[in-house]
Amino acid sequence: MIGNTMSQTVVLGVIGSDAHVVGITILEQAFSAAGFDVVNLGVQTSQEQFAEAAADHDAGAVLVSSLYGHAEQDCQGFHQVLEEAGVDAVTYIGGNLAVGQDDFEQTRRTFRELGFDRVFDSETDPEEAIAALRQDLEITPTESERVSVSS
Repeated sequence: MIGNTMSQTVVLGVIGSDAHVVGITILEQAFSAAGFDVVNLGVQTSQEQFAEAAADHDAGAVLVSSLYGHAEQDCQGFHQVLEEAGVDAVTYIGGNLAVGQDDFEQTRRTFRELGFDRVFDSETDPEEAIAALRQDLEITPTESERVSVSS
């Protein structure tokens, strides 16, 4: 797809039993400031709630956050739930995804195998995720965005 043809709506939340709210609050503010429409589902969000919100809002992306280290368990079957709900969106996951996470590249491979398009560690700057999402959704900056960046 070319230009701004895909939805700029992102659904964001913390999956499973995780109750860490700071990360998604920062992401909500950063993605909103970057021009995305953000639907923040909050914490302790089920896979089904992500799928329902993504379908209801025709989201271009679903962003999953987890900090308590049990994301692999929480994300088993997630992409099947999205598919069954008719969701065709880019999927990202980020945070402290595994307890005792010594080798993030192994963690990244695990979540890519679960179907996530991109996997970020807890040290990722929101700007990096925003740039990746613009690339993945093929969103070109508007003239005003290009001017404000160069100012």
